[in-house]
Amino acid sequence: MIGDDVRPATYREIFAVGAFRVLFGSYVLLLIGDTVRMLALAVLVYERTGSPALSALAYVAGFVPQAFGGALLLSLTDRLPVRAAMVGYDLIRCAMALVLAVDVLPVWAVLALLASVGLVSPVAGAARQRTLPELLHGDAYVLGRSVFGVTAGAMQVLGYAVGGVLLALVGPSGALVFAGVVALVSAVVVRFGLPRETAAQGEEAEAGGDGGPAPRPEGTIRATWRVNRELLGDPVVRGLLLAQWVPANLTVAAEGVIVPYAPDHAGLLYGSAAAGMLLGNLLVGRFVRPARRERLVPWLALQLGIPLLFVAASPPVAVTAALFVLSNAGFAYQLGLQRRFLAAVPKAGTGQAMGLAMTGTMTLQGVSMAGAGALAGVFDPGHVIALSGVATIVGTAVVWRMLRPGDVPAAEVAAG
Repeated sequence: MIGDDVRPATYREIFAVGAFRVLFGSYVLLLIGDTVRMLALAVLVYERTGSPALSALAYVAGFVPQAFGGALLLSLTDRLPVRAAMVGYDLIRCAMALVLAVDVLPVWAVLALLASVGLVSPVAGAARQRTLPELLHGDAYVLGRSVFGVTAGAMQVLGYAVGGVLLALVGPSGALVFAGVVALVSAVVVRFGLPRETAAQGEEAEAGGDGGPAPRPEGTIRATWRVNRELLGDPVVRGLLLAQWVPANLTVAAEGVIVPYAPDHAGLLYGSAAAGMLLGNLLVGRFVRPARRERLVPWLALQLGIPLLFVAASPPVAVTAALFVLSNAGFAYQLGLQRRFLAAVPKAGTGQAMGLAMTGTMTLQGVSMAGAGALAGVFDPGHVIALSGVATIVGTAVVWRMLRPGDVPAAEVAAG
C-alpha cells in the first residue's frame, strides 16, 4: 500500500520532462486530426451515397479492426522502438487522409482502407502508453495518465469544433487534407522530439541472456497470442484487467442511446458525459493523495452507475445532463488502478499489457453500446440508460475484490 503521507504529483513536475511534453503534443495532434478526419469522412460518404448507415459505418470503421490488431499484432509494441512505431503510424495516417481527400476510391475501398489502418492502431497506441512509465515514476505516472484522460475529452470537443468550421469553409476534402497535415506535423514532432532507443525491449528479451546464441525469433502473431495468454492466465493481471473493463464498459452503454433518448439535446448530453470524465480525472488525478485515490476506487466505480438510475424517471434534460456529469466523473476510478497494474505486469511485456487493456476497452465499448442500441428498439431509452446503471452496479459488486487496493507481492510480480 502507498503511505498516506505521499503527496500527489504536480503538473509542473510532469511537464518539466521534455519527452513527456513531446508525447502530450503528439497526442493532442492525434486526437484533433482523427476527430476531424472521421467527421469529414462521414460527411463525404453521406454526400456521395445519401446513406446514413454507410456514413455511420465510415465514422466507426477504424475502431472494429482494433480488436483483431490487439489479438494479432500487439507483440510488436515491445519489439519495435517506440519512436519508429509512432512516426510510422503518423505517416500512415497522413497518407490515408490525403488519399481519401482525393475522393476517387469507391466506398468499399474507403472502408477497407480505414479497417487496415485501424488494424495497426493498437500497436502505436500501446507504444505511447509503454513510454509513460519510462518517463514518469510513482504518482507522476498516474498524473500523466490523468492528463491524457483529460486531454482526450477536451480535444475531441475541440476537434469537432475545428471540423465543423473546416467543413463550412473548405468542405470534407479540404478537412481531410487538414487531417493529413496534422498527422505529418505529429510525425515530425515525435521524430525530432523523442530520443532514439538503442533497442526495443522485446529484442533485448529475445537475445541470449548468458552470452550464448539468441533463440530463434518468434513470429509476431504467435508471440502476441502467447503473451496475451500469459497475461490473462495470471490471476492478478486478469483481475486488474477485469477491474478496468467491467464497470467502465457497462456504463458507456448509456451513451449508445443518447440520441433516441433526447434527439434534440444529444450534443448537450454527449458534452456533459465528456465534461464529467474530464472533471473526474482532473480532480482525482491532481488533488487526491495517492493512497486515498486507491481506496476510493470501488466507490468511484459505483458512482458510474448510481446517477444513471434516476434517468428512468425522465427528468428535465438539464437534470439528465447533471446526472451524466456526476456519473462519468466516476471514470477516475481507473487512475487508482494504474500503479497496481503496472507493478503486476512483466516489464518485458509492459507495452502489450497496456495494449491489451486498451484494445479490450475499445472492443467492449462497441459491444456494450451496440447492445444498448438494440435494447432501445424494444424498451424506452431512458429505461435502457437506467438499466446500464443497474448493470454497472452489479458488475462493480462482482469485481469489488479486484477494485480494492492491495499490495502486489514482489515475488508474484517477478514470477509473472
